[in-house]
Amino acid sequence: MRVISRKRLRQCWERRDCADAKAPLLAWFKEAEKASWNTPAAIKHAYRHATILPAGRVVFNIAGNKYRIVARINYEYQVLYIRFVGTHAEYDRINVRTV
Repeated sequence: MRVISRKRLRQCWERRDCADAKAPLLAWFKEAEKASWNTPAAIKHAYRHATILPAGRVVFNIAGNKYRIVARINYEYQVLYIRFVGTHAEYDRINVRTV
């Protein structure tokens, strides 16, 4: 899977309120890069707490649900676009379908 972009992950862990996010976000990134998810079911098999949404969107719970990643996935081309990375509280304030 090609992950676009790691910069959003880095921007999160460089913030003072997310200093402990670096290790779990990097672990997720490395796993996502090696993955070849062809269907939402493949993601659920790897991440049973992931939330599958319409239009290829997926919400990943990171670090025991302390952080969230919202991604849009093009399964055919094996590309994952990171749309949002932040704390659970920040996630609660966004519209996950439009971010």
